Amino acid sequence: MAQQETALIVGAGPGLSAALGRLFGKEGMKVALAARDAKKLAALEKEIDGRAYPCDAVNAKEVEELFDSVSRDIGVPGLVVYNASARARGALIDLNPAEVQKTILVTCYGGFLVGQAAAKRMIAAGRGTILFTGASASIKGFANSAAFAMGKMGLSGLVQSMARELQPQNIHVAQIVIDGGIKDPTRSAEIVKSRGPDGFLDPDAIAQTYLHLHRQHRSSWASYIELRPWAEKF
Repeated sequence: MAQQETALIVGAGPGLSAALGRLFGKEGMKVALAARDAKKLAALEKEIDGRAYPCDAVNAKEVEELFDSVSRDIGVPGLVVYNASARARGALIDLNPAEVQKTILVTCYGGFLVGQAAAKRMIAAGRGTILFTGASASIKGFANSAAFAMGKMGLSGLVQSMARELQPQNIHVAQIVIDGGIKDPTRSAEIVKSRGPDGFLDPDAIAQTYLHLHRQHRSSWASYIELRPWAEKF
């Protein structure tokens, strides 16, 4: 009998992370959820019969402790998703350097720490999947969004390097760039209507792509996928 898989989602919350957790749980995986404030995950934790852990993704010690705890409690993660990010909006000359630093640390450096911790354990296991969530800023630096662009483009470089280093060791590394807004029930009816049919990405549909990447045969691994609604401009 095959051993039950363990999935770890770092930067968990409502929306995409919740959709991933539900899907992974339905697929028979044991699901671990991690966020700085684990209490906010209580409802999702109960819904998917998962397990929530507190973790600051930019703290190397806390990341190592997270992986050790998950491995001890429910199993070594064979699928790890880094979904954490932060933003500092505003004109370049008005940006607070401390907020820019925080944005880059959470969006990019945290991805390195989580990817490193995952890789250590997956190399020992001889297999695994590490997935990183990208955004429009991964490929386009918008005005008034310099910090987020630096973080997401830096994350893209990390993924490319990790893929080239780890895929020959049977570890699948990929980035999913979500080039558009994700459907959110808190958005105003006017905004939703202005986008038209399928103007926002459905988080459940996005989650299917993550699962597909994890299930891909290693003879045809993808390391980069870009998702957008059919109505989204290129």
